[in-house]
Amino acid sequence: MRVFILTRKRLAALAAALAIIAGAGFAGVHRSETAVAANAGGRSIPIYYVKTEKKQVALSFDAAWGNEQTQTLLDILDRYKVKTTFFLVGDWVRNYPDDVKKISEAGHDVGNHSNTHPYLTQLGGDAVTNEIETCNSEIEKLTGKRPTLFRPPYGDYNNSVVDTVNGLDMYCIQWSIDSLDWQDPSPADILAKVQNNLSPGSIILMHNGAKNTPEALPSVIEYIQSQGYEIVPISQLLPKGSYTTDANGAMIMKDGQTTASKADSRTDTSAVRTAAEVENRTSSASSRRSTSDVVQSKTNSEAPDNASRKSTSSYTGVKGELYDMTSSRMKK
Repeated sequence: MRVFILTRKRLAALAAALAIIAGAGFAGVHRSETAVAANAGGRSIPIYYVKTEKKQVALSFDAAWGNEQTQTLLDILDRYKVKTTFFLVGDWVRNYPDDVKKISEAGHDVGNHSNTHPYLTQLGGDAVTNEIETCNSEIEKLTGKRPTLFRPPYGDYNNSVVDTVNGLDMYCIQWSIDSLDWQDPSPADILAKVQNNLSPGSIILMHNGAKNTPEALPSVIEYIQSQGYEIVPISQLLPKGSYTTDANGAMIMKDGQTTASKADSRTDTSAVRTAAEVENRTSSASSRRSTSDVVQSKTNSEAPDNASRKSTSSYTGVKGELYDMTSSRMKK
């Protein structure tokens, strides 16, 4: 029988080999679920739009308060044979369970918009997780499907929020075209927002409780389709396989990847620019909050809107817009 003597040198080699094997095994059974990981010194960036040559765009509707228009919107979408994405707040889900089922049964994405619609950057990691997971469970109970798409309330996020979303194996979704329908512009003005900013991979933000959205929606759909675009749910707009997200929030497919019919095969991604570059695009640099919880910029397509937005040291950009909206509606 051959005797194997463990010398110090052999022990070191054995330890190194075991570490490599263990690391490989871990990677094989527990791939990272981080969808947007920042470079060193950079920021975790959500998805604002998809960089693609395919003429596809996504319509999305946030539902947090009222419900008067949901059926009307569903009827319009059905008439045009269009599937979209609805981001639902947990409180809304509990108040209108039948409508949640209708949205899902009609073939639309049902996304997560948090449980109680708080400012997530003001919460700790566990509280953010609870906000997301509670809403996920409420939606899953009614639809049988656990959401994979999450939109932060008020568009408000920081590294911790994005990383928490990614860690739950979900996509953190913003938007590249803001219809500003919550401000009650005319249907023509809502359409103009889309006409002026539409491009392949756009994600359009609308709301289920805005006054003129039902009237504007048919013309928006007709314009998009007249330009040769297909309207798809966000889950179908997202790329399959590995991608990166740049400082503008563009989701960029890596070499050899194509747009997926379903977002079902994610890999690690990274933001390719630093926080400073992102923050330079915010609507009010002078009133920006600290780097740890700054509201990230919107994309170039919305830059003209930024100049006219109300902003304070606490509420900037889209966060200020939606704060004004919710405050006014709470008073009604």
